[in-house]
Amino acid sequence: MSVHYLKREQIIFSPIEIVWDYFSAPENLNNLTPPDMNFEILTNPLVRMFEGQLIEYRVQIFPGIRTLWLTEISHIRQLEYFVDEQRLGPYAFWYHEHKFIKINDNQTKMIDNVTYSIGYGFVGSLLNYLFIGKKLSEIFDFRSLKITELFPGQERQ
Repeated sequence: MSVHYLKREQIIFSPIEIVWDYFSAPENLNNLTPPDMNFEILTNPLVRMFEGQLIEYRVQIFPGIRTLWLTEISHIRQLEYFVDEQRLGPYAFWYHEHKFIKINDNQTKMIDNVTYSIGYGFVGSLLNYLFIGKKLSEIFDFRSLKITELFPGQERQ
């Protein structure tokens, strides 16, 4: 099984408590997902994130093809990190760690580490190279822009 990695870092111009509150609310995933994915949360999104929580979505992985995606919030350390792991969905393996680091009273560094596998050996690696890796980068690019809009902050350096 070929394993792939995606890492992103972003400075968010807001206190860590506000950033944490936003990212620990599952309903905010809709705001951070590109519209062309037709992302839909099927689980009650009004429940705050907790360890062991299962969240079910429907997402468009290719034009006209939607699939279910079930993730579990497997680890949480308040104001530091949480991990979502796929239990059912389009990947053979998905492990996404979200880290939050207080820089100062008004800045938070967010780090995403995604470890995933498509499965299917060489074919999966080829699909990742040709399409899936690029699509994941586009998703995280979109998310980065949305975060900048949501947390505009002060002058950037």
